Amino acid sequence: MEGNSKVCKSITLGLIFIGGFGLLSGRTARAQSHFSPDFGAHTSEAHKGCSNRTLQGDYGFQIEGTLFGPNFSLRTLTMTHFSGNGKLSGVDYVVVNGMPPLEEWRPSSGTYKINPDCTGSASIEVAPDAPPLSYHFVVVSNGRKILLVVDGDAINGVAYKVD
Repeated sequence: MEGNSKVCKSITLGLIFIGGFGLLSGRTARAQSHFSPDFGAHTSEAHKGCSNRTLQGDYGFQIEGTLFGPNFSLRTLTMTHFSGNGKLSGVDYVVVNGMPPLEEWRPSSGTYKINPDCTGSASIEVAPDAPPLSYHFVVVSNGRKILLVVDGDAINGVAYKVD
């Protein structure tokens, strides 16, 4: 039982980056892409593009999936603040394999980059001894919603701008 607790603790530390994923603030740029039927090429109608400024303010995230290796389930809630200039911070609550976290609402911070086509990536620092957590995302609904997938494992999520 003690070994399982140590594994859960290590996994929890490594996953806390997920909590920092949802930080957003302020003005939003047009975040919807219009695709033509010819293999996803963008059309220029009504597409204004995105940038780091597209995400500004607070976003609530729900992230779920499976951690490969130990085959543990993961459920995470995160409140993240996006600065509009590529920095994010937040808190998360991570449940691994049904075990609640050792620390409620653990803080995290990191960086993000949004491309003109509204795709992006983020890197979150969750604990001093843990590697950063990375994920990729798409900004939709004019910056009001984020769809994400965590690099590695089978974990995805969705975030909504907090009004």
